[in-house]
Amino acid sequence: MKRENYLMWDEYFMGIALFTAGRSKDPNTNVGACIVSDENKILSLGYNGMPIGCSDDEYPWEREGTMLDTKYAYVCHAEMNAILNYCGGSLKNSKIYVTLFPCNECAKAIIQKGIKEVIYYSDKYDGTPENIAAKRMFTSAGVTVRRYEKSNKIITIEV
Repeated sequence: MKRENYLMWDEYFMGIALFTAGRSKDPNTNVGACIVSDENKILSLGYNGMPIGCSDDEYPWEREGTMLDTKYAYVCHAEMNAILNYCGGSLKNSKIYVTLFPCNECAKAIIQKGIKEVIYYSDKYDGTPENIAAKRMFTSAGVTVRRYEKSNKIITIEV
């Protein structure tokens, strides 16, 4: 008899996205992304952070101030990192699990790479212009978008 209460695919991949978010050094928002093939194989991971070669200690993490004095001019989003980290062939027909609904810029990259489904954990920026634009583009491009259904399972990992 097989074990009961094992992780379902959505739980597994969103768990990995949440775990990956733990690599972010952003003091306010930690985001993780996990791109998965249509055969449920992990293709790539990403989290929000500075580009390679740009020190996390040299660049600002502030949210307010002039553009050059905030993180917004420098940070690479988790979805973009996952896309750029992928070294295989096509991402066509894959899906992406993200801990935060993608912004309009990440939505463009998701659409351009042929990712067909977005599963998100939180939509805390719902209603902002960037969020509305992302949702509009996903709809136009035929990208399926759905909120992750929490199962309330608790997984403890000792590291």
